[in-house]
Amino acid sequence: MADTPHQVVAHEEWIAARRELLIKEKEFTKLQDQLSRQRRELPWERVEKPYVFEGPEGKETLAQLFAGRSQLAVYHFMFAPEWEEGCKHCSFWADNFNGTAVHLNHRDVTFVAISRAPLAKLEQFKKRMGWSFKWVSAGGADFNYDYRVSFTPAELAAGEVDHNKNKLADVVGISAFYQDAGGNLFHTYSAYERGVEPINGAYHFLDLMPKGRDEAGLDFTQAWVRHHDRYED
Repeated sequence: MADTPHQVVAHEEWIAARRELLIKEKEFTKLQDQLSRQRRELPWERVEKPYVFEGPEGKETLAQLFAGRSQLAVYHFMFAPEWEEGCKHCSFWADNFNGTAVHLNHRDVTFVAISRAPLAKLEQFKKRMGWSFKWVSAGGADFNYDYRVSFTPAELAAGEVDHNKNKLADVVGISAFYQDAGGNLFHTYSAYERGVEPINGAYHFLDLMPKGRDEAGLDFTQAWVRHHDRYED
């Protein structure tokens, strides 16, 4: 007899239970498809400011980050200028990025990570972590503040922090942009907090496991996460 508190049944009963859950899973998939369609149907806002970033090839405008494609996916990586290394939680997400960009490119999408830390720090940390995706610095520009992933001390003091429940100076986010044939830029979508979960493949694997994410009882969600070169083993 298996030493487990979980219900254990014969194969036929397991198949029946699995098929019952499958009905709900298919309903959930259809709802996801509907939500994705509604997300794509959201109105857009024109990008008016001439944002400039510091990247491996030098200074680049937001338009240049598209690299000739019409869509730009931005991961807002938490790395403040005064930090010596990037956020470990954002790093957990970034471990899923290597190898993704080439596939996105073939669907007319360019991927880039953007942080406030200076380029030298980004490059050093990127090398340490073994990442290959493009990462640029927003420096002291307005970009992070305009797209609500960074907040000024005045905003934090006044409580004008939108989705920033922990009142941090920097938060994680994902933003989508579009560039039309005339070179006009548009902001089409942004997600924050748990809204970034869909791009973390490791979490999706854990959700399929018997113990799930196994985070109950921790001081906070993801308290177990480390930079991948900092786990004790």
